[in-house]
Amino acid sequence: MDVLEAVAEGAAIHLRFRLDRPGVIGWQLYDPSTGAFLLEGEWSEVTGLDADLRIPLPPQEGAYRVQVAPVKDRARFIEIAARVWAGKLEIGAPRVLTAASVRRARLLRAVPKAFLLPVCSVWRNRKLIGSMVRRDILARYRGSFGGTVWTFLNPLLLMATYFFVFGVVLRTRFGADTTRTGFVLYFLSGMLPWLAFSEAVGRSPYVILEYRSFVKKIVFPLETLPVNLVIAGAVTEAFGLLIFLGGLLAVRGSVPASVVWLPLLLIPQILFTAGLCWMLAATGVYVRDLGQVTGYLLTLWFFLTPICYPESSLPPGAIGVLRFNPLFVLVKAYRAVFLENHAPTLRGVFGLWAVSVAIAVIGYAWFHLLRKSFADVI
Repeated sequence: MDVLEAVAEGAAIHLRFRLDRPGVIGWQLYDPSTGAFLLEGEWSEVTGLDADLRIPLPPQEGAYRVQVAPVKDRARFIEIAARVWAGKLEIGAPRVLTAASVRRARLLRAVPKAFLLPVCSVWRNRKLIGSMVRRDILARYRGSFGGTVWTFLNPLLLMATYFFVFGVVLRTRFGADTTRTGFVLYFLSGMLPWLAFSEAVGRSPYVILEYRSFVKKIVFPLETLPVNLVIAGAVTEAFGLLIFLGGLLAVRGSVPASVVWLPLLLIPQILFTAGLCWMLAATGVYVRDLGQVTGYLLTLWFFLTPICYPESSLPPGAIGVLRFNPLFVLVKAYRAVFLENHAPTLRGVFGLWAVSVAIAVIGYAWFHLLRKSFADVI
């Protein structure tokens, strides 16, 4: 298929082109900004190889995209960009394209959007997210005697329970440090990323159902609801971090300089958690048992991650498998920067960033794909 001539004649495009073989020709009109199909023109039968086609455009002002192709084989087609403005028709140079090349171009345009859209959405709704996180934390303990003090007490009591079971009853120790204080520091440093992760992921399958009124009655950025859980979990980790730093100062008298590496760990931790929360929040609307399954999997995940026991107690083959566990990488990195006074391994951090970014992009895309049917299911 080759274009011979394309000119604007009044409110129509006069197109002359040559076909590979005779057949029936059709044309369609699209909105170039959204890709939405607008209308389909009449089919024309061409008995020879040279075709002469007149394509009338709508009188409404705006941009249009015209595609001309054989009806039985749309693998190759002619595309013309057109614009109706002030009663005049302007057209661009026609292009002969293939369906495969269009798909590749669409994919290339979608790649940067996949990375930018989640960030833009969070930034655009940052005030709403902050307001809802404050409301969530305050409402969680409203009416209780302790009030917001429970935000501090909950991680403290949880850590104390695990310390009693593994540090006192089972007498677990880390490395050459056989003291209880050494176990407490290593245990608490491993619990810090787990606190934020497990709290957000554990609540995410129910979050859309919890705010079902937002789905049906008002226009609301639903993608921010899982993000609220991630930020609320980070607040819980912040209180746990205060407890940990207090213990570290009491036992060792200082905080190591390697703690400057912490932001390098927090960002992929938040991205990884947000990606999983987007996935689970969207899927939880359709699979109501997902919350129960997630609770069990989180318990299994916790005990498969060397948080309350040293990794040296694992079989040699298990270490190679656990290297693919992002929480295992995070726990090791937290202990490196807080207790061992050195930077985390670059290979581990690079892998953590790569996996976290991929999970965040996939999770947001999955949420965006399923959210169109939330109102029908809820």
